[in-house]
Amino acid sequence: MEKVDVLSGVQPTGQAHIGNYLGAFKTWVELQESRRCFYCIVDLHALTTAPEPAALRQACFEMAKVFLAIGLDPQRSALFVQSQVAEHSELAWILQCLTPMGELSRMTQFKDKSHSQPQNVNVGLFTYPVLQAADILVYRAEGVPVGEDQVQHLELAREIARRFNRTYREVFPEPQPVLSKTPRILGLDGATKMSKSKGNHIPLLAPPEEIEALLRTAVTDPQRQRRSDPGRPWVCNVFSLHQYFSPPEEVAVVDLECRTAARGCVDCKLHLARNMAQQLAPIRERAAALERDPEHVRAVLADGAARARAVAASTMEQVRDAVGLG
Repeated sequence: MEKVDVLSGVQPTGQAHIGNYLGAFKTWVELQESRRCFYCIVDLHALTTAPEPAALRQACFEMAKVFLAIGLDPQRSALFVQSQVAEHSELAWILQCLTPMGELSRMTQFKDKSHSQPQNVNVGLFTYPVLQAADILVYRAEGVPVGEDQVQHLELAREIARRFNRTYREVFPEPQPVLSKTPRILGLDGATKMSKSKGNHIPLLAPPEEIEALLRTAVTDPQRQRRSDPGRPWVCNVFSLHQYFSPPEEVAVVDLECRTAARGCVDCKLHLARNMAQQLAPIRERAAALERDPEHVRAVLADGAARARAVAASTMEQVRDAVGLG
């Protein structure tokens, strides 16, 4: 029975941001160098927010374009859209029948999402973690790249795998977390995780002028009320971003000049904007080329889905036999 080394997915928001890039995508690119990786666009999860159909399809295309632009190689990694592999949904139903409601009611993300969309607290939000578990287990994935906010969901997937194996027979390995080396990336507000829904993000494909305009709004050290006030770079989110986009020698200069008030916050932001735009330029250029060749993007997704279905079908043969279906 086939399995993969690493499985991860991302919702098709239509606009990936630098938090996605630093927190997940860079790790994905590194992992494909040495491991068999499957990366999917989880459009079924996106249905919990009731997106407009045409917008959802376009968002999937945009995310696929980003996958390729950041350096994911379809020769080494399978890139596909979740809904094109029906085994995800089939396994999710089987696993739902093994998952107590009490476990799902303790999921913090359900509480967060219910709070953010009180007018649409649907059953999908509640069972969302079981579909996530199915996404992982249908490929018998050994590792799952996760940030701190997803550890709880991965532990549930591990518990569901154990429960299935105890109830029926050994089919699923317990997926292990592949923790990101990057701490949580804060948004322009400097207080909460960067998120498109919170409007505190910088789009990954933003042109230089947009990056500069957005960074001008970023919250810095609240202690610096005047240009002449010494700063505390260790509490400033703009400085933390310098550490990802500026060369080490420049980071050291920014640190010193902030502490001594030799550099103001506006100059610090403009410096970061230039470096960020320069580092992200190759990704923007590749994305622009892919925009002109949509058939290539669709062909990559079709090939990835075929590879994913082959593995998922093998798993589901074992699952159906174990539970007595067919």
